[in-house]
Amino acid sequence: MKFDSHIASITENAIADTSLRDRLTGWRRYALLDRGSYEYVDVDPSLCPPLGDAITEARAYRLSPGDYIFAHHDRVHDDLPLELTLDLSPAPVPAEVHYRRRGAVFFRVPCVPRSLAIVERGPAVTRNHTYVSKLSNGVVIRLVMLAANFA
Repeated sequence: MKFDSHIASITENAIADTSLRDRLTGWRRYALLDRGSYEYVDVDPSLCPPLGDAITEARAYRLSPGDYIFAHHDRVHDDLPLELTLDLSPAPVPAEVHYRRRGAVFFRVPCVPRSLAIVERGPAVTRNHTYVSKLSNGVVIRLVMLAANFA
């Protein structure tokens, strides 16, 4: 598998089985409000579809109404890993992932269950998860995985 520089794409219906969502346990609350408000759990990379062995780390995020994750506190990568975001949400919710290059949004990932977004990360790219409206009764669950870029 080879990816060109600055890749960003979405594949809908990337997985048929969302049972991984039900196996995620041990959720912890992250509540440094200047950075974000959400729940998370670290995931064993061997459990991660679709690339399994290529995944170096994985974390699931669960955002309920009122939750968010800011970009300016996102981890910066010196190399060019690929970030794969698999949407495990039970239903669509009006909340997006924004990928920013030098602060400007260049790629938006809507909450579409079973979709997979692939984005090349690098020193100038950060990510945020937009606010989930308190008027919404939906929950967003995303599995965010890192893989080495094989370019």
